[in-house]
Amino acid sequence: MNDINLRSRQSWKEIAIRTAFVLVTVTLVVWFMPREQQQTFSFEQGKVWNYPDLTAMFDFPVFKSQAVIDAERKDSLEKYKPCYQYDASVKQQKLHEFREATGMTSRSFTFNYLRMVVAKLDTVYERGIIDDRKPLNIPSGQFLQMQGVREIGKKSCSQVMTPREAYEYIVNSSDLRYFGDIINHLNLNNYLVPNLSYDSRLSDSLRNSLINSVVPSTGIVQAGEKIIRTGEKIDQASYMKLTSYMQKLQQQNSLTKRVPMNILGEIIYVLLIIVGFTWYLGTYRKDYFENIRSACMIYVLVILFSILASVLVDHSMMHVYILPFAIVPIYIRIFMDSRTAFMAHITVILICASILHYPLEFIAVELAMGLTAIFMLHELSSRSQLFWTATVTIIAGVAMRMALYMIRHQDMDAFNVWELYYLLISGVLIFCSYPLVYVIEKVFGFLSEITLIELSDTNKELLRTMSEVAPGTFQHSVMVGNLAAEVARKIGANVQLVRTGALYHDIGKTQNPIYFTENQSGGISPHDHLNYMESAQMIISHVTEGIRLANKHHLPSQIRDLIATHHGQGKAKYFYIKYKNEHPDEPVDDLLFTYPGPNPFTKEQAILMMADAVEAASRSLPDYTEHSIRTLVERIIDSQVSEGFFRDCPITFRDIQYAKTVLIEKLKTIYHTRISYPEEKK
Repeated sequence: MNDINLRSRQSWKEIAIRTAFVLVTVTLVVWFMPREQQQTFSFEQGKVWNYPDLTAMFDFPVFKSQAVIDAERKDSLEKYKPCYQYDASVKQQKLHEFREATGMTSRSFTFNYLRMVVAKLDTVYERGIIDDRKPLNIPSGQFLQMQGVREIGKKSCSQVMTPREAYEYIVNSSDLRYFGDIINHLNLNNYLVPNLSYDSRLSDSLRNSLINSVVPSTGIVQAGEKIIRTGEKIDQASYMKLTSYMQKLQQQNSLTKRVPMNILGEIIYVLLIIVGFTWYLGTYRKDYFENIRSACMIYVLVILFSILASVLVDHSMMHVYILPFAIVPIYIRIFMDSRTAFMAHITVILICASILHYPLEFIAVELAMGLTAIFMLHELSSRSQLFWTATVTIIAGVAMRMALYMIRHQDMDAFNVWELYYLLISGVLIFCSYPLVYVIEKVFGFLSEITLIELSDTNKELLRTMSEVAPGTFQHSVMVGNLAAEVARKIGANVQLVRTGALYHDIGKTQNPIYFTENQSGGISPHDHLNYMESAQMIISHVTEGIRLANKHHLPSQIRDLIATHHGQGKAKYFYIKYKNEHPDEPVDDLLFTYPGPNPFTKEQAILMMADAVEAASRSLPDYTEHSIRTLVERIIDSQVSEGFFRDCPITFRDIQYAKTVLIEKLKTIYHTRISYPEEKK
């Protein structure tokens, strides 16, 4: 029941961790996604459209440019005629007043000049008298509209007069020129008043109707209609369509009801991708997912590059090709495996493709670059390998981008060369990312192949010291490394890790090398002066001393674990058995003869334990026949299995059987029988 409860708690814990990874990733990625995607378009009239074919997603009018609208309004306003109210009673009243004042109504005889003045007054009133010319605002010679007791008519602007102009017209007329003094006494100003009054309401209405008669659009683009094709030159008509489309798209994105719909779509899209990727890790790479550091590194890379792409697109900084997306599969391939690297790369480019207007080209180019990087980095064993990886990766990306362009176009005239420049820059960034390998190792606790190769350099301080003060131990470590590497290669373990760990597994012996048989000469042993418990403690101490030296020289944790587990919780059997044989009736404190451990918990540690024990024991064989070697290997490894050293280790019985076979074959090769050379007779 306790086991069932424990498994249930572990299951719920795994579900909680996976859910947390998914929710955090989706939240951060969606949060930084650009909301207004039309900003990714940049175009100018007369330039070439370098984006994919653009198709209208909805009906929209093609708006005229502001300059065209202003010109059409100006032409329309040439028809504008200000409106005036015509009052016919003004003329009749003022003429009657003039006749009354001059006595023309009571006399039977009237002076001739008075009749001429009345005629002139009639003329100016017929032409029209206005109070001010400012409301006209139209060139002289054009017409204005009149409205009043008569039907609406038109009158030339050059005919109408102000009261002052009417007075001067009458006084300076040729007919009345000689009656100036007499006319001055008639007070004509009293009889010259405006009979045309400016109608601002009607005039403004007429003006606005003329302005509104100019249609702001020239036509309608139907949904599904092709707006412009890739490589097509942007003429005036295309420019008007593109501008209108962007304007309409911006209006739709500004609607409050549309924003939640976009966000909901983004959440569903990213959630499906991340859930699928998490399902892959939990099903096929459970070891990575259960290791919090490994899972954190994978999700951090996915989040980081998704956010960087969103920031570039949202702020229209540079082309998204400048981002070295191939770094994601490169780093995951270095520290994990190719399949996980490919799945992570697919996850990143699918998320980034959703924020772009040219997703197919982006997916094809980045997929080619990512696959090339994975294929090139089967093992990262030197700095030059990263250089060639970056070079070949960029060549693949450039070739894919040009191939896609040539599929759709007949010539290269309209090709955007800047895209290639951005790809080259991303290649430089891939090559310069080499120092980040060390950062990832320190932050997430990984160990790369190249670091292991550097640690296995025999000029390193610890290894050089071992070769000088404990040459026998050094030779033993090299032999163990060769044996363990062959076993690791056979059963699919980390070859370089187990080889490097084998070189360091006995560095603790450098503190007291003479106490170990491989470093003794002349048949003299310091154990002759120690009791069995003291000798056992001296032998056991090489593990604790090795861990102390590893910590002092900052060796990776994986190497320290190999040092600690290469004897597991086994016993110093030689002195343990000796003590028991000489003290058969006394109780034995097993802890005094037991290594501190722990037992191996990885394949590499188990391999090192088997190779170390077999290589050390093989030196004591009296003869090296196939039977003796096979018997030795099977006895030692079967003893380790029966004592439970591999109980906590993910190694199978099949792996152990393969390990036996490899060790037997390698020892047979090492200790092969040589022929004896004959001596020459003298």
